[in-house]
Amino acid sequence: MTGEKGYNDKSLRREQPEMTSRDDRSKRDASRGRKPYRIVGTAVLLAAVGLVVLWLKVVQGGEDPVSSEPTVAVKRGPLTISVLEAGALKAKDPEIIRSGLQGRASIISIVPEGTRVNQGDLLVELDVSKLVDHRVDHEIMVKNAEASFINAREMLTIVTSQAQSNVELAELALAFAKQDLEKYTGKGGEYDNLVAAADGKIKLNAEEKTKAKDYLDWSQKLFEEKYLSKTQLQADQLSLQRADLNLRVASNDANLLRQYTYKRQLAKLTSDVTQAERALERAQARARANIAQATASLAAYEQQYRRYQELLVRLDDQIRQGELYAPTDGMVIYATSSSMGGHSHDDRRPLADGVEVWERQELIYLPRTTSIIAEVAVHEASLQKVRVGLPAVVTVDALLGRKLMGTVTRIAPLPDAQSMWTNPDLKVYKAEITLDSNDISLRSGMNCKAEIIVEQYAEAVYVPLETVLRVGGRPTVYVLHEDGAVEERQVETALDNNSVVRIARGLEEGELVLQKPPLKAGAVEPGSRLAGIRGVSTDDMMQQIREKLKAADEAKPWQPPASPEPPGPAPAASLANDAAGKMPAGVRPEQNANRAPGTERTQ
Repeated sequence: MTGEKGYNDKSLRREQPEMTSRDDRSKRDASRGRKPYRIVGTAVLLAAVGLVVLWLKVVQGGEDPVSSEPTVAVKRGPLTISVLEAGALKAKDPEIIRSGLQGRASIISIVPEGTRVNQGDLLVELDVSKLVDHRVDHEIMVKNAEASFINAREMLTIVTSQAQSNVELAELALAFAKQDLEKYTGKGGEYDNLVAAADGKIKLNAEEKTKAKDYLDWSQKLFEEKYLSKTQLQADQLSLQRADLNLRVASNDANLLRQYTYKRQLAKLTSDVTQAERALERAQARARANIAQATASLAAYEQQYRRYQELLVRLDDQIRQGELYAPTDGMVIYATSSSMGGHSHDDRRPLADGVEVWERQELIYLPRTTSIIAEVAVHEASLQKVRVGLPAVVTVDALLGRKLMGTVTRIAPLPDAQSMWTNPDLKVYKAEITLDSNDISLRSGMNCKAEIIVEQYAEAVYVPLETVLRVGGRPTVYVLHEDGAVEERQVETALDNNSVVRIARGLEEGELVLQKPPLKAGAVEPGSRLAGIRGVSTDDMMQQIREKLKAADEAKPWQPPASPEPPGPAPAASLANDAAGKMPAGVRPEQNANRAPGTERTQ
């Protein structure tokens, strides 16, 4: 209609050429104002026509919109399941030259890499100047320790001899004390002699007294008869008194001897024996102590001397470790140049003069044989496919067009620590592939790629890997039939080679499957996050989760945290938080966020 109207306007303008320019301008302005409405009307008309055509094709013609998606045909034919990994060549069982110096040391000189050396040739010379200076000081310490050891050894001899002499003197003093006691108290001893002497003295004095009395009696008669002078009589009287006094003194001496002197002397001699015994014990104990101290001192000085000797030997060994010689013939390969992939994964500098190395660091590899192996890094996702004994086809980047056969001979039981250090999310396992060829053109450190053949089928059914979707934990494909209908079909899959996957059961050759399955079909339903776990259904897993939560609740009932405030009406702020769905202050959001649905606890 808009087009017809425009045509009529043009006709009217041709039929009325006599209209004034003012009328023409007014009509053009009116036509320009209606132009946007004509554009919108045309777009609406085209959209309506498109919808009608689509409705006719889909509803009346029975055409499925999914049928317009790209499809691929199921193929049957030869199929190789393999794992492709990169790595580097390395010598088989190389002789590893390590730094034997403790701590760190700088390289003074090193043989150039690639040099062929003979057994006994000098490979590396490390800086040991500090060790040489330290050895001089340590040798002085060894000499001093040796002198102390000799002194302690001679001192032990002296102490042992002196102790023996002291013990012998103490034993002799004890023997003398016992003899003195026996001499005094024994039969016919000193005491008996003293008693006999005292008794004899008493007897003699008694006889002297009797004799003096007889003389006095005769003197008295003679004095009375005037034959003896008074002086002589007095002398006889004095002699009698002296004899009587001597008798009494002798009697008292005998009594003192028996009552006091004997007991005192016996106690003294017995005490001398006891003291001599104790002195002997002290001498023996002192001898043992002195000998033990001298022995311990000797052992300490001997141990110190031996230790200094061992340290001196160790220093000499460390100084000898400063020069590393070739244990066998071979070509020098730097350890820093022989890392997987041809480059080092750590921060070690390439070996050269002046570079600092640390203890037990690998410096040089010397191949013992001409055999070469390929060392590749197998990703953890492919680890279940790879096993020892599988064949492998190795291609070397430096030898274009060459393919080498080999066999997987070793797979590391643990992931490579260096790769984990550089990238904690990357887990690779080193695998060694022994090559069947000993080509002299193969050099250690060359980059290579290894295709490990896992399975090989002369005829197999397979589809692209992206056509298989896991639905409910089961591999599923979408088959497009000739009538345009799409069938959701569960299949049994085998291994894949990261490109195609082998179908063990469920598809036939020539069938069409959707190359891009519907994403909605692979979406995880609410509550079924564990549905994709192999061998476990969603219902079983959810049941196990409920049982474990119940057991945990029964084992340790949940208790609300203690509140410092006394019980009472809830504060207005708390009521406001509850009404707004907020958590009170001091409660972390993850305390509720980590709680499984349906396991909220109430106070």
